[in-house]
Amino acid sequence: MKKIVILGGGESGIGSAVLAKVKGFNVFLSDSGKLADKQIITLKKYDIEFEECGHHPDKISDADEIIKSPGIAETLPLIKKLKALEIPIISEIEFAGRYDNSTKICITGSNGKTTTTSIIYYLLKNAGLNVGLGGNIGKSYAFQVATEQHDYYVLELSSFQLDGMYDFKADIAILLNITPDHLDRYDFKMQKYINSKFRITQNMSPNDCFIFCKDDDITVKNLGNIVTRAKKLPFSQKVEVNQGAYADSNKLIVKYENLEDYWMYLNELGLEGKHNIYNSMAAAITGKIMNISNKIIREALMSFEGIEHRMEKILSLRDVLYINDSKATNMNSTWYALESMKRPVIWIAGGKDKGNDYSEIYDLVKTKVRCLICLGVDNKKLHKNFEDKVDKIYDCDSAEKAVKIAYTIAKSGEVVLLSPCCASFDLFKNYEDRGNQFKAAVRNL
Repeated sequence: MKKIVILGGGESGIGSAVLAKVKGFNVFLSDSGKLADKQIITLKKYDIEFEECGHHPDKISDADEIIKSPGIAETLPLIKKLKALEIPIISEIEFAGRYDNSTKICITGSNGKTTTTSIIYYLLKNAGLNVGLGGNIGKSYAFQVATEQHDYYVLELSSFQLDGMYDFKADIAILLNITPDHLDRYDFKMQKYINSKFRITQNMSPNDCFIFCKDDDITVKNLGNIVTRAKKLPFSQKVEVNQGAYADSNKLIVKYENLEDYWMYLNELGLEGKHNIYNSMAAAITGKIMNISNKIIREALMSFEGIEHRMEKILSLRDVLYINDSKATNMNSTWYALESMKRPVIWIAGGKDKGNDYSEIYDLVKTKVRCLICLGVDNKKLHKNFEDKVDKIYDCDSAEKAVKIAYTIAKSGEVVLLSPCCASFDLFKNYEDRGNQFKAAVRNL
């Protein structure tokens, strides 16, 4: 019996283990940390052998195939050893795709992929389709393939997930943008990261559709270097396109083949900001490809209210609005957050810097930010970049302290914006933990 080893016992790993077991493989799961109680319950329910708090090479090296969690870096000694043994290492998405004949809509990009994925899922649900949500969001894709039956899947795919995909094919692939991110996982070489993002187009046929941002210079520059037979459908806020989506004055317009054009006023969109116009364009093109009526597309784009930790309005106190944008872990996300602000900003930023070039947001900070609150272990880089661009900089090491400082200094008519520009791992478990602590602190004021 073929042996499948799962490395990592999170949502992705548990789902892969269950699918492998259901398909009749000999399955072993290994995690370097302690497994959550609910994960252990699932593993025991399906009679899956596992280990926690460490990897035993002798239990792993006899695998016929390994499914690796996207969070495990390729540079780890264990992974290098397994590669030397020439054991195939794949992702959950690659494995689950072998057993799934559904139509797959796959979304990637440095920014906006969770929002766009959520809008498209919401749109398809509103259209009455039998659709699942997975990948980097929602329930494990593999677990759904093992235990449920969907006609469509909307999958958010990170570069780490794409790296482990070889034969998997998207029916509709969406590349929102490419900006520097996670370069520590790509030898600090931007082209390696770019190549990873473009893997979303691999194996596509002339009947498939590739949706991309015509305004994203890096994407457009690299389009000629990839081989994709799929129909190319651009979206733009700068120029009109023959097929795809564009903004014309105050309207969003979508053209696809011989179908009736779709249009709506930009101010009707449920989400604010230029970045959300792009996200909505990608979703609207998808709706037209799937022949969803203009009425349902319009209703979905008007009524979608956003996702947690992305420009999430918490509450207003003393005419000061508190916004949780904890998911903004890179420069581009924070640029869009600041760009959309119409009121003076008390900006909370900081964390584990990923090689940020803050000069990209100097002008926005100068014109929009009054005070900066640094939330991190090491804030020297933030001080160096912004001490001459804001009235005052404060330092703190907890969300509670950051909120208390903001409450003390904020003036009527201002915004307190948590948009960190950095990863969360110096003080928090993840960006969700950071956002949840921020929200709790605001609600406790």
